[in-house]
Amino acid sequence: MSKRTLIASAVIGAFVLGSSAVSADPLENLHKEEAKIHASAAKSQEKINSLYEQSQELLAQYRQVVDETENLKVYNDYVATLVADQQEGIDSLQRQIDSIEDTKRGIVPLMFRMIDSLEQFIELDIPINYEERKARVERLRDIMGNSNVTVSERFRQVIEAYQIENEYGANIRAYQGSLNYNGTDITVDFFNLGRTLLLALSLDQKNAWRWDNESRSWEKLGDEYVESVVKAVRIARKTLPADLIKLPIKAAE
Repeated sequence: MSKRTLIASAVIGAFVLGSSAVSADPLENLHKEEAKIHASAAKSQEKINSLYEQSQELLAQYRQVVDETENLKVYNDYVATLVADQQEGIDSLQRQIDSIEDTKRGIVPLMFRMIDSLEQFIELDIPINYEERKARVERLRDIMGNSNVTVSERFRQVIEAYQIENEYGANIRAYQGSLNYNGTDITVDFFNLGRTLLLALSLDQKNAWRWDNESRSWEKLGDEYVESVVKAVRIARKTLPADLIKLPIKAAE
């Protein structure tokens, strides 16, 4: 080859190499840009995914808050109803408290009248446990004058005394005491059949008496009743089983 040919070949080769180098740079840059775009898109997708997850969490929280708000509203309405009911109770109690003094002013005279009536009843009734019942009335009068005893406690004891009096009419009892007959005090065993009958038996079981409420005195029974009175006392003390016995009971008028 001539020198000119060699130079031309060299120029053409250089041109080709130069063209290849020039055309390779934009392609590489294109790939790099594409890679950047993909990377940017991936980051954007990650942000989108993160935002979506956050939005879902916020939505769930929002729904929970809405549910709690509804529940609180229902509960608040319920509590408001309770408060209103309690307020009515408080108002009622306050009205009762305001009327306590009026109640006291009314109940104290009532208790005095009840004690007087009880004392009169005991005097007119057959003398079952007479001394004990009179002492109970005296205790009630002492309590009424004791400032350390509350009105409610005074009233309770008055009612209790009435209950005890009521029980005398339904019980069969035997107890020891003394009676005065013809000016002589005699120790005896008393027997009462409710308020229907009050008998007395001497401790030697030889004499018996019956209380006559009309004459307000004791009358001696005939010998035919003594054995029955002895049995009655034993039955009342549960030392003898219950049985039919003959007793001097006045017929109802």
